Amino acid sequence: MSKEANEYESPVTYITEHTKPSRMKRAAAKHLIERYFCQLTEGCGNGACTNELCASCLGFQPLDHNAAAIRALELYKMNAKLCGRHSAAFPDNSSAKETHPTLLGDRHGKMPDHEDNLFPPREDFREVHYLTEEKVYEILSICEGKKDYSPLIRVIGRIFSNADGLVQSFRKDKEQHPNTKEQHPNTKEQHPNTKEQRKTHQANDEDKDEDDKERTTAMEQESEASASMEGATGSTENRLGPVEVSVDIEAVRRVYDRLLSNEKMESAFLNALVYLTPNVELDLTYLDVYDTNPDYLNIFIIVMENSSLHSPEYLEMAMPLFCKCMSKLPLPALAKLTRLWSQYSVEHIRRMMETFQQLITYTVISNEYDSDSLVNDDECVVAAAKCLKLVFYANVLGGDLDTGHNEEEEPASESSELTLQELLGEERSNKKGPRVDPLEKELGVRTLDCRRPLIPFEEFVNEPLNDVLEMDKDFTFFKVDSESKFSFQSCPFILNACTKSLGLYYDNRISMYSERRITALYSLVQGQQLNPYLRLKVRRDHIIDDALVRLEMIAMENPADLRKQLFVEFEGEQGVDEGGVSKEFFQLVLEEMFNPDIGMFTYDESTKLFWYNPSSLENEAQFTLIGIILGLAIYNNCILDVHFPMVVYRKLMGKKGTYLDLTDSHPVLYQSLRELLEYEGDVEEDMMITFQISQTDLFGDPITYDLKENGDKIPVNADNRKEFVSLYSDYILNKSVERQFKAFRRGFQMVTNESPLKCLFRPEEVELLICGSRNLDFQALEETTEYDGGYSKDCRIIKDFWETVHSFGEEDKRLFLQFTTGTDRAPVGGLGKLKMIIAKNGPDTDRLPTSHTCFNALLLPEYDSKEKLKERLLKAITYAKGFGML
Repeated sequence: MSKEANEYESPVTYITEHTKPSRMKRAAAKHLIERYFCQLTEGCGNGACTNELCASCLGFQPLDHNAAAIRALELYKMNAKLCGRHSAAFPDNSSAKETHPTLLGDRHGKMPDHEDNLFPPREDFREVHYLTEEKVYEILSICEGKKDYSPLIRVIGRIFSNADGLVQSFRKDKEQHPNTKEQHPNTKEQHPNTKEQRKTHQANDEDKDEDDKERTTAMEQESEASASMEGATGSTENRLGPVEVSVDIEAVRRVYDRLLSNEKMESAFLNALVYLTPNVELDLTYLDVYDTNPDYLNIFIIVMENSSLHSPEYLEMAMPLFCKCMSKLPLPALAKLTRLWSQYSVEHIRRMMETFQQLITYTVISNEYDSDSLVNDDECVVAAAKCLKLVFYANVLGGDLDTGHNEEEEPASESSELTLQELLGEERSNKKGPRVDPLEKELGVRTLDCRRPLIPFEEFVNEPLNDVLEMDKDFTFFKVDSESKFSFQSCPFILNACTKSLGLYYDNRISMYSERRITALYSLVQGQQLNPYLRLKVRRDHIIDDALVRLEMIAMENPADLRKQLFVEFEGEQGVDEGGVSKEFFQLVLEEMFNPDIGMFTYDESTKLFWYNPSSLENEAQFTLIGIILGLAIYNNCILDVHFPMVVYRKLMGKKGTYLDLTDSHPVLYQSLRELLEYEGDVEEDMMITFQISQTDLFGDPITYDLKENGDKIPVNADNRKEFVSLYSDYILNKSVERQFKAFRRGFQMVTNESPLKCLFRPEEVELLICGSRNLDFQALEETTEYDGGYSKDCRIIKDFWETVHSFGEEDKRLFLQFTTGTDRAPVGGLGKLKMIIAKNGPDTDRLPTSHTCFNALLLPEYDSKEKLKERLLKAITYAKGFGML
């Protein structure tokens, strides 16, 4: 792009290029129309101006830039009055003066009365092509002395609206970083075009020749450092080390702090950003500017330091297009920007997060979306979400990272039979498993690697966006049309668990329908009659044996059958499974397998949590069964009464347990190890611990284990105690239960391996999916409950019913939920998402209330008293077990 194309231009620049055929006349007209435009937008600077066509005149109605551009052309055509050139807010017209002698006065050649107040020519600062902190303060000092900030406003407008000028501004120099050369002695010229640009500026301002030479050396060294670091993505240390950029960020911050207190300056920054973004978007779209000049990233670094970006004016006029520009940066540039921001303070990262969040919220609440006008098609919201992703990963990189301790992935189980797609020469669309986010891959870090982010993950969720997002359409874009349509599931951090669970529900249902369709076609091709559903027929008193045999056969023959819709039938019972029978099946299996007498799991009375029994005598198939049950519960949208510590879900998602995971799984051991780490005395003499530990087996006999070879002969001291704690934690959480957990995870992945579970959910959200919420808000349940059969919320019996339920204790409330819905937990999103139905079941009677757990429906007779209602309801929820045809 030529230098002329990058000059600071008002919207009338384009118009002037077409008003006169003569080049000289065109230049004169251009300057004159620009003066009209400045007069309409910035004024002449004279507080006593009486020109009604000037922004400085009292009572002048402000115009936006498009209206001002049109009006400026009209004023030019009608020879309107033009205020004098004493205001430095007007463009420099020295070149136009030679070709149009009337430019210093009005259109009739009349000179202004106050020409003596004109700034000297050099104080127009036209020779300034880029800014430094010192230059800004120099111009500011002159403006403060004359009490006229127009010169600085013009310079800010010209430089901050010019991509080349902004790239060269606020550079670090050798004096500020004297050790740069020693740190990077083998630097080479990385970007020859950058040096050419610096030579151009050098020629325009010869008195800064020495400074430019020093700046060239520093920039080349910093570029070399950045390039070498970006290539070392495999190393945690390099990835998280300092990110060198050529812009002096602290200087930019000081300048912003100094200038933004002035309202006129703030307006200049806003206007400049409005003019800057169209050219930047073109540069990034068509010219690959970052590839040729990585310092182009300085534009985004400098602009994002503006602390006013969250103001309504920026959100409406400048930020939408700026976000669009930023989202067009190539992947290496986005990764570098993310790494840089990760080194910022929490306050700076939070400010950037709030800026993009406010832009999304402002845009969403300002528009109406429906099936024909989706929020996915809103370029502003999409661009802001992509920019927010950079802040999110900066928040991850800046937090407490654990990029190691990863579980070894096992290959997915394959069917021993040919699938229909293979028979037809096709492959399963999801065979490769969940996708990997490109930015995540470039950064070499996952959300799962972050134990504690700088800002809680929950603050990145945008509720207004979740309210208008149509997940069925978004899911289609995510799975089918991801190249041409944007899906917010590619930015899962912005979605709440309820919205993501809806996306997972669509994925599960489509998989079920797909398996059903494939089975039907397979039957036609092979001539065999296959079952389109996953049917389990079990006996209540042999539920583990029956389920284990059936599911183990399916897992061995064709694991894909586990992704069919589940139907459970209890032998000898009439219940038809529309969801409720499956819920009870899950509950009974888990009650049996978590029974302490079985010995598969140990139970901690203090935490109320289960952990794998390292001495369990049960075979791996039973642990695999539990993993399958958990996967089937997610797949079939059922909530389970499971009590695992969070480390189990972290391990399921691919991370090994570490010392910090002992806090909830083994709190007593955690406290002991913490005291060891913090002990200030003589560890070896006082503690008398070695690298050999002992445990008790299932029968109470002691078992010893060496954490290191000959561990009984290696004492723990102050130097090796961290190693001891690490090895001890690894043994308890990983090695001692490796056999049991691998079987458990294998079963879980048989069902969930092809789902987007890993790329959408964090471990705590997976727990919420499986176990539901422990927070029971019955007030929310009352507000969302629907009524049928003649009941309404104003009926006496309904009022008595809710008064009775609200009076229940915690245990009775859980029993009521179990009786009505098949589980005593709230679904993701709380009880308000349950949609319970209370239907009339005849007049007063001695019959008990009944329920259809498949549909969350309670059939309630119209009892004649509140006391009878309570007595009948308590009896029903206390003795509920089994299914019968109603």
